[in-house]
Amino acid sequence: MSTNKDKLESSLQSIQFQVIWRRLISIVEEQARILMKTAFSPVVRESGDLSAALFDPQGRMLAQAITGTPGHVNSTAAAVPHFLNEYPAETLRPGDHLITNDPWFASGHLHDITVVSPVFMGEKLIALFACTCHQLDIGGLGQGPDGKSVYEEGLYIPILKLVKEGELNQDLLKIIQGNVRTPYEVQGDILSYVAANETSGVKLVDMVHEYGLEDLAYIGNEIIERSHAGMLEEIRKLPKGTTYNTITLDGYDKPVEIVCALTITDDAIEVDFSGSSEASTKGINLVLNYTQAYANYGIRCVVGAHIPNNTGSLSAIKISAPEGSILNVLHPWPVCARHIIGQFLPDAVMGCLAQLVPEKVPAEGASSLWGIQMRGGPEVDAACDYARDDKDASRYEILIFNSGGTGARPEQDGMSATGFPSGVKSMPVEVVENMGPVVIWRKELRPDSGGAGKWRGGLGQIVEVGTVDDSPFMLFAMFDRTDNSAQGRMGGENGQCGIVRIKNGKNLQAKGVQLIEPGQRLEILLPGGGGFGDSSERDEETKKQDRRAGLISAQG
Repeated sequence: MSTNKDKLESSLQSIQFQVIWRRLISIVEEQARILMKTAFSPVVRESGDLSAALFDPQGRMLAQAITGTPGHVNSTAAAVPHFLNEYPAETLRPGDHLITNDPWFASGHLHDITVVSPVFMGEKLIALFACTCHQLDIGGLGQGPDGKSVYEEGLYIPILKLVKEGELNQDLLKIIQGNVRTPYEVQGDILSYVAANETSGVKLVDMVHEYGLEDLAYIGNEIIERSHAGMLEEIRKLPKGTTYNTITLDGYDKPVEIVCALTITDDAIEVDFSGSSEASTKGINLVLNYTQAYANYGIRCVVGAHIPNNTGSLSAIKISAPEGSILNVLHPWPVCARHIIGQFLPDAVMGCLAQLVPEKVPAEGASSLWGIQMRGGPEVDAACDYARDDKDASRYEILIFNSGGTGARPEQDGMSATGFPSGVKSMPVEVVENMGPVVIWRKELRPDSGGAGKWRGGLGQIVEVGTVDDSPFMLFAMFDRTDNSAQGRMGGENGQCGIVRIKNGKNLQAKGVQLIEPGQRLEILLPGGGGFGDSSERDEETKKQDRRAGLISAQG
């Protein structure tokens, strides 16, 4: 029989556990903020295209930063065990930092670099910090779907020691710098990842000392067990059985079908993508890591959203896709623009969940980021015989993130120009224009682009981009939903498709590298999200407010 003293000790233990848990979350969030403060790349610094997370010595993810993308976070969770397979825990030493951008081990394409750093108390390994961040340039053709194999898509870095017992691997850094267009920035980025992990390790050791702990073994096990149990409790509230959903995407040169079967059992959610389109000869393919990352995220948005995202909660979800399909390609298939397809996977799995819990699932959205990847400089000028006044103009590589509208929710309109499911923010116009001779002439919401319904789909946006001196630039197009719109739900109407074109001119291809001639401007009209519910049920006053705000036109 428990005594009052036992109950008091148990209560104090529970309080201490919660305090420590909140400290861990604050440490990984600070890790993310350090990355954003110190990274050279604006896609990390301004847009938060990153992940930051804490792992135990077995490679189990315990805590993740709120800042970051699901594709990076959940891929990093799968990546750290691969690092430990290559460099077992007992071989690591204080001052070590490991690195890779292997798409099949980490985040799905060469443009993401993952750094893993062990944390020691004395000679005892107590944890690892890991981060994954997007590199604007990693050599090769540049980010786009044009490569025919991963060998053309950039520099491959196997799992290696970037730093060994405090000594930086200068030879490795020289190889990296010698294979990229912006060597100074890439080196700065990589060293910022090391700094963020190392600083977080110091914070963690201070916390462990403060609470008189020997390590994180008890805390880590509690986090994993509680998270797993909480996820099982939420799964058991769902109706049992299997539901099916298919979504059609534009693809590169032909439509892509994502076929999804979702099964609810007592102890798991199982997702099977059998029947999905075969692998593409272009770089829009996914490795299984990335497929699992975004499919997991789609489920977590609906089931157990309040439960921490870590190895414990993720282990209750099983994701499979057949080898050779577009969702599970093997080396050396091209994968550079994998996000184009991958960011639609939440729509696919939520379409299955909508048949079970329709009151919790929004309509489909624009989903995939519309990133304007631009390249300019002497090589591009030469391609179209452009004579530049500024003879000293240097090459530039710019990636501008843009988002369309999200699907309407069961009790609310969709969100306009919002990065879901990526979580990536758009860069301020002033930052973009400071990165090169680029001008954003127009950036505004696109009226009528959200699907009508009791709840309206979120709006896309209209973005017009050119150069200061009317010089030419290359566009690495990576867009979808130009042929297949976001579907409404429960009687809601579809959102509008996107458009990629020269301003006042011809339409461009939605995917692939294209030359924007001197004096021309690129104009993109981003897709809107689907509506939810019958539009005849929408409140009349709300419709009037939409018109007054310019969100819908008189015709719309």
